Amino acid sequence: MNRLLVFLVAAAVACTPVGGKRYSRKEAQKSLTKLEKPGVEVGEFRLTRVVDGDTVWVDGLDASLRLLGIDAEETFKNEGDRRAVETDWNGYLKAKRGTSKRPVKIASPLGEQAKLWGKAWFEGLEKVRIERDHPAEIRDVYGRYLAYVVANKGGKQLCYNVELVRSGMSPYFPKYGNSRRYHAEFIAAQEEAKQAQRGIWAPGTMHAPDYPEREAWWSARGNFVDEFRKEGEGKANYIDISHWDSLKNIEDHLGKEVKILGTISDISTGTKGPARAELARSRTSGFPLIFFDRDVLGTSGLYEWKGEYVVVTGTPTFYTNKKTGKKSLQLQIERASQIKLSPIPGLIAPTVPTVGNNP
Repeated sequence: MNRLLVFLVAAAVACTPVGGKRYSRKEAQKSLTKLEKPGVEVGEFRLTRVVDGDTVWVDGLDASLRLLGIDAEETFKNEGDRRAVETDWNGYLKAKRGTSKRPVKIASPLGEQAKLWGKAWFEGLEKVRIERDHPAEIRDVYGRYLAYVVANKGGKQLCYNVELVRSGMSPYFPKYGNSRRYHAEFIAAQEEAKQAQRGIWAPGTMHAPDYPEREAWWSARGNFVDEFRKEGEGKANYIDISHWDSLKNIEDHLGKEVKILGTISDISTGTKGPARAELARSRTSGFPLIFFDRDVLGTSGLYEWKGEYVVVTGTPTFYTNKKTGKKSLQLQIERASQIKLSPIPGLIAPTVPTVGNNP
């Protein structure tokens, strides 16, 4: 917390809220305390900056808000991309996709429009209300706060995230799980935007051309997360590794079976010791899955599923570093069947025995 407050002091001095006064250190600290505290209804804040269609800043915080359920196209970060679009749009799209098996994020004229739309939507608003999808889902792996932004517009409480989808400036984005709070609203807003051919759904506009592919991919991921949530409802041993309290929950189940949901962030084999895969927690740390048998890692499918969701079943233990004496949690994988891969279009999962059988 102290490290975060160091950033806060600088931010509080430098940032002037839209249409408002400078924030004092005391006010900034109060805002941060609210956002760091678990809960769904976070409180009201002053908006300071619209970064792009799906990212904003509020008063004096150490990180931006990553707005849930939306994924607007990027704004141009360099003149080279802007010139490439003006010169050869199709060539630009081909170069950005390259050899990737999956759609990639691109800067586009529609991304610039989404930012302008966002600025216009927030214009004149003194305060916005911040909501979460789940009390334990506070930050993403990049340290950004995960949030819905709600504001009074013309006497109505409207969710910006949903309205951006309605405008056609973004698709509904369930890549990290379907929205718990606004799923039906997102679906209806996207259908309205498609029928009206707004924004990314308008023929002839310069935007990513592969939204059908994106939707199939994102929906598969969102449904996989939903399945885990429903199966684990009321069960403490079903743990989402992205939750702020996930390590504590895993430690509470030492010696007991757990099921952990996460995305594969890294795989390392090395020449000595066991192989290792990690479930993403932040840009610099992950939860380790340990493979003493490299053949198990190979047949698990994790190499092909890097970046995708998996559910891992096993019994957590502590590993003690012999040199430092430091303890760390880990999960040993002895059978490929301990790993359940999300069904992703275009990826073929290996066939392995079910948990409880020999590999």
